[in-house]
Amino acid sequence: MTDLEAIEKRCSRRSYLSTTIPTKSQHLLNEIIEQLNKQSGLSIQLIIDGSSSFQGVRKSYGMFSGVQSFIAMVGNSTDINLREKIGYYGELLILEATKLGLGTCWVGGTYDRKHCPCKINKNEELVCVITVGLVQEKQSFKEKAIYKLAHRGSKPLEMLYYSDTEEVPEWFLSGMKAVQKAPSAVNRQPVRFVYQAGEVSASVKEVTKYELVDLGIAKVHFEIGAGGKFSFGNKAVFIKYLPSDLS
Repeated sequence: MTDLEAIEKRCSRRSYLSTTIPTKSQHLLNEIIEQLNKQSGLSIQLIIDGSSSFQGVRKSYGMFSGVQSFIAMVGNSTDINLREKIGYYGELLILEATKLGLGTCWVGGTYDRKHCPCKINKNEELVCVITVGLVQEKQSFKEKAIYKLAHRGSKPLEMLYYSDTEEVPEWFLSGMKAVQKAPSAVNRQPVRFVYQAGEVSASVKEVTKYELVDLGIAKVHFEIGAGGKFSFGNKAVFIKYLPSDLS
């Protein structure tokens, strides 16, 4: 499965089977996490037995069921790009989990943070978690109902970007179509892309905790769709890969 195929397949899953993640998939996820931690300086952790953080309606507000495992998104609180990195590397991890046939969901507040069995060192913070596990092939009626309750409809493509020209390159549109499928807090899709003088930038209007996470997520999707690389930071510029970069 390619990254683009994973983007197409991924959707937020809130109901999980009681079966534990297969050992092989656990090993593969931990290998990917180790690589991403080295690249990012984060302290992402796979928690296999994390059900205590989601037990009871009061902790998850009835939004999740059967959660056993999750990924704790932990990083250095002094890193000015922490939240964007959490979104960026967390979404890369979600796409890899999707390729393994696992369901996932970003979770900001509907879990018991105090009882999260992850390791948090000095100067580190737990920003959010990502539930992960085996799921039914299709969403249950309850999942569909919760999704509709918690999410608004996706914005039209033209509302996600500004351009100083009527015609934009096909690679830019491919990137924006991937962004349109990116998850965000209550599907607000706050990230704004600008194509101006042949240059692409991405930004959020309000630099809040979860909007910066959304910024990182959206950048990953654009990179995969358009073929290129963003640097970190609000209003950062995109560098398009040349054909020689792909050989």
